[in-house]
Amino acid sequence: MKKLLTMVLLMVAVVLPQQVSARDFSKETLNYEIVYHWGMIWKHAADASLSIRKTNDGYFAQLTGRTRSWADKVYPVRDTLKCTMNANLKPLRYEKLTHEKDYYARDVIKFSYNHSHTSAHCTRYRKSGNTSIDLSAKTQAYDMLSVFYMLRNLDFNELSRNKNYTTVIFSGKEKEYLTINYKGVETIKMRDGTKRKAYKIAFSFTQKGGKKSSDSISVWLSTEDSRIPLLLVGKLPVGEVKCYYKG
Repeated sequence: MKKLLTMVLLMVAVVLPQQVSARDFSKETLNYEIVYHWGMIWKHAADASLSIRKTNDGYFAQLTGRTRSWADKVYPVRDTLKCTMNANLKPLRYEKLTHEKDYYARDVIKFSYNHSHTSAHCTRYRKSGNTSIDLSAKTQAYDMLSVFYMLRNLDFNELSRNKNYTTVIFSGKEKEYLTINYKGVETIKMRDGTKRKAYKIAFSFTQKGGKKSSDSISVWLSTEDSRIPLLLVGKLPVGEVKCYYKG
């Protein structure tokens, strides 16, 4: 079950060359059902909720994920991502709280900027002791939550189909490279049977040297002005996980 929630927490995005003016995310809550699919098996395994609200200086966003009662008996997960952003949706502080079965962890990343360069001080809190690391990038960098909102501000009419775009993600311990490939507009079927038009984007994650750091996933964003993520699909060693927007 840990893998299922990890897939949802990777429901992120990237800032590409053509960014439109920032949407006003005054107050929004999006809820999702996480479904495990293998052959004829369709099992509602977990739930996730993504929310954002406006603050005096910018925004505060939070993503929570938890397994359902039947899945708790196998591998209980209670994960939370928190992010403070400025008015332009650039991250200032990111926090990841992990509670997966008997494992507890807390990561805190504080961002700073010097022109186009991004720096971050990352502190990792563990039972065995705390560690810190400094990360830097010669471009705008994001965390696993703030980058999601930036994607929703893109002008998809300006993107080239099947072209790769890459940006930098700071996790609690390393710098990752997120590459996305825009696939165009598709009509998808939601879990309730309705059909929606959506922009399809494929994600891949790598570390320095091109080593794959996470499984690839695909995300479909609504073509409506809200750009709500409607569906996420990620492959597992056995089967796949699907994350459906439910309102």
